Amino acid sequence: MTGIPPMTPAHGQPVMVTLPAEIDMTNADAVGEQLAAALTPGTPVVIADMTATRFCDSIGIGMLIRAHKQATANGTTLRLLRPCPNVLRVMTIEGVDAVLPIYRSLEQALAAPDNSRTRPGPRRPHG
Repeated sequence: MTGIPPMTPAHGQPVMVTLPAEIDMTNADAVGEQLAAALTPGTPVVIADMTATRFCDSIGIGMLIRAHKQATANGTTLRLLRPCPNVLRVMTIEGVDAVLPIYRSLEQALAAPDNSRTRPGPRRPHG
């Protein structure tokens, strides 16, 4: 995760965190730290941009679940943006899609109500 500037969330504003192409045992801790830095009290929404993520193993999925728990504890909503079909399939098998909202577009992720428990519509990303 070197080369990524430290994140300073603006109080009350949604924050976007761009996740890497691969999330596995070699970088899951660093990715989790990056998400944790964004999941501060007063930040209503953190969008984990997974549009470039082509691989996420069980350690990466565990990290996302821990990040979700931290978000919930802080009153923040963690949303996933456009995981590729292979990553989405693994998340569906693991049940992540039942815990974390997954959005097909940034517009949908931004427009959804804060701390929403409703489904964002079809979770399968296009493209």
